[in-house]
Amino acid sequence: MAELAAGHHEEEALGKAFEPRLFRRLLTLVRPYRGFVNGSVVVLLLESLTQLAGPLLTGAAVDLIFTKDRSGTGAAARGVERVFALAGIDVTGPHGLEAITGLFLLTAAAGFVLTFVMVTWTSRMGQGIMYDLRKAIFGHLQRADIALYDRTPVGRLMTRLTTDVDALNELFTSGFVALLGDVLVLAGIVALLFVMNAPLAAVTFAILVPMLFVTNWFRKGARDTYRDVRVKIARVNAFLQEHLSGIPVVQLFRRQTESVLAFSSINDAHRVANIESIFYYAVFYPALDFLSAVGMAAILWYGGFQVLHGTMTLGSVVAFLQYSKRFYRPLMDLSEKYNILQAAMASSERIFQLLDQKPAIEGPADPVPVPAPFRGEVAFEEVRFSYKPGDEILKGVSFRVTPGQTVALVGATGAGKSTILNLLLRFYDTTSGRVTVDRVDVRRFDPVSYREHFGIVLQETFLFTGTIAENVSFFDETMPRRTVEEACREVGLGPLLARLPDGLETRLSERGGGLSVGEKQLVSFARALARDPRILILDEATSSVDPETEGVIERAIARLLAGRTSIVVAHRLSTVVRADQILVLGHGEVREAGTHAELLAKGGLYARLYALQLKDKEAAA
Repeated sequence: MAELAAGHHEEEALGKAFEPRLFRRLLTLVRPYRGFVNGSVVVLLLESLTQLAGPLLTGAAVDLIFTKDRSGTGAAARGVERVFALAGIDVTGPHGLEAITGLFLLTAAAGFVLTFVMVTWTSRMGQGIMYDLRKAIFGHLQRADIALYDRTPVGRLMTRLTTDVDALNELFTSGFVALLGDVLVLAGIVALLFVMNAPLAAVTFAILVPMLFVTNWFRKGARDTYRDVRVKIARVNAFLQEHLSGIPVVQLFRRQTESVLAFSSINDAHRVANIESIFYYAVFYPALDFLSAVGMAAILWYGGFQVLHGTMTLGSVVAFLQYSKRFYRPLMDLSEKYNILQAAMASSERIFQLLDQKPAIEGPADPVPVPAPFRGEVAFEEVRFSYKPGDEILKGVSFRVTPGQTVALVGATGAGKSTILNLLLRFYDTTSGRVTVDRVDVRRFDPVSYREHFGIVLQETFLFTGTIAENVSFFDETMPRRTVEEACREVGLGPLLARLPDGLETRLSERGGGLSVGEKQLVSFARALARDPRILILDEATSSVDPETEGVIERAIARLLAGRTSIVVAHRLSTVVRADQILVLGHGEVREAGTHAELLAKGGLYARLYALQLKDKEAAA
């Protein structure tokens, strides 16, 4: 459990609520949507004015009703009277109340329209930024080194594209704009209250000190519990993903009870974390409601005293009450806005950290064109390589594959077979020595154009959601249909396609659901051959298939490898006996090299491995 918590520490850590460095970079995402931003700010200013106008109009109407000489002696009424005077309307006249009521309804309708426009524009801006950011992240991941995926869990990369981007969307659509609106409304209310009656305004704001204290207490507690809840839900998701994916193993070893108990413990920790977070909300909002009630009571007490002594009108007191209610509401939202801002800063830092990772494998500034025709001559010259400093995987490996030759790599797990393939495809660069193709160092080629000449079939096949034809063409609409059909026929997919009602148009679910392991391997093999690669790589391509399917693949290999340079990695030595050359690897070195017959005659490591597998096969028979 401690390791699991440590694994989520980076994912759930919350940084500062505001970091200028990150905020400036976030603004670069907004530049394409400057029109929406500028328009939203203007609309926000107008919408804030409609919020400020309501209580002022209400106070003026009350003064007109309850002031006998209809002189409107209150500050609210005097301000409204000046506004109407600009339009030539006398609110002290017989139709003054109707005019104020009409303006009140007009400001309410304007507030509705302005809020609708502002929400629409900010939402379009937020969705646009999310689209651009997800596109940028996904494009970056497509160009990233294989090493990134070796050291980073896929779930963490998915979080960058989903949760972290959503956090930024919330900042742009609701957090930042709403925060700016709250500040404008608060500033306007403070100014109006002091203009209307400074002593009463001072009484009104006297409760700000305890209110800010409660807000700060809630901010700190909610931040810690929010982080704890996210860590706990991450653990729940990780446990569910692992145990649901491995449910056949769980049931096979009859560990259902233990899995349920382990999940109950993790689930209970999530429940406790949520209850602790609820405590802060349960205290904070009632406390603010109580303090706002105290403030309104102070307004009633002091304002009523002023009304009784004739120094203040009833309409001004009513306006104060309404303004105070609108003043306390944004304060209640500030802590939530703080959490939004804090989560957005943490998410943006993780996103920018990913985007700033430059690929180690890049094309040279002046790449050498891939030779035409591409012959496919491969050579390793004293190649040394380490994934980690001090842990050398290849130790001076040298060999040459002539065009059209088939070379097999055999050896124990960890001997360096897959590493050789990674270096040949230039997913990694050598620590020393060099890898050449057609006598040119592969580091001088553009990686994208260079890899177009390779076909590869891995032990773990991966098929995408779509039809069989789409998986064979890899969703390349320019590939002729005849090419797809020929590739399927050559690898022995004919019987399968004849059995399926829709043939090549049969839709596959995720990872090729509905097909057997051998059938998925055949589709993967057809995908590699459909592009007619000059160099074909088979990495344990037949290790997961049954003997009958293996025979189908081997017959296809025998026909299709002719004229191609091919490198075959296999643990089953029966699949490499026809290779032109067999390299036996051990501890990062080439221990033996030769044909099947030559290596058997030597009686060395290969002969012992072959004899051992032959005995195992006879025993199984």
